Amino acid sequence: MDITVATPADRSPVVDTLVAAFVDDPVLRYLFPADYPRHAAEFFGHLFDKRVRRDSIWTIERGGSTAIWEPPFAPAASTVPDLPGPELSRVRRYDDALHAVLPAGPYWYLGVLGTHPRHAGRGWGRAVMAEGLRRAAVDGLPAVLETSKPANVEFYRRAGWQVVATATDPLPIWVLTVPAGTAQAT
Repeated sequence: MDITVATPADRSPVVDTLVAAFVDDPVLRYLFPADYPRHAAEFFGHLFDKRVRRDSIWTIERGGSTAIWEPPFAPAASTVPDLPGPELSRVRRYDDALHAVLPAGPYWYLGVLGTHPRHAGRGWGRAVMAEGLRRAAVDGLPAVLETSKPANVEFYRRAGWQVVATATDPLPIWVLTVPAGTAQAT
């Protein structure tokens, strides 16, 4: 299993994997209740494009499993893609709720972790996640992520993450961290 840093040529398979991986995710279904495949592809494509040149997207099998991390010192940029009014309103509402409970930085932020369903159960998600955790450890910084899926909270806890904050509106959000000095390969 080779883990590589994604390049622009990996965009299509990465986006396809993430659309497939998040089909039942509460956040994506809240954001895009109608026309999920199209809007999710736009959303994940936006996140990919925003981070691909920062060398912070790790992938296995050209997108079979992908972790999209936000480096701690990257310039702030909008996380909101160009979407129709109702979808844009939901994205902003979720983004506002999340930012109200995120810890103060700097930290490495795991924005997206997804494995194509046909590759599930192989440990690939943990493997690509570990690359960002290694970078956080090298930088002496914590790692942070958020999820709205209870099963994910347990997955991340088993991988060494700790819940540090929650929100309930517009849907449940758990913020988890791996403290500075403890972030390492899981």
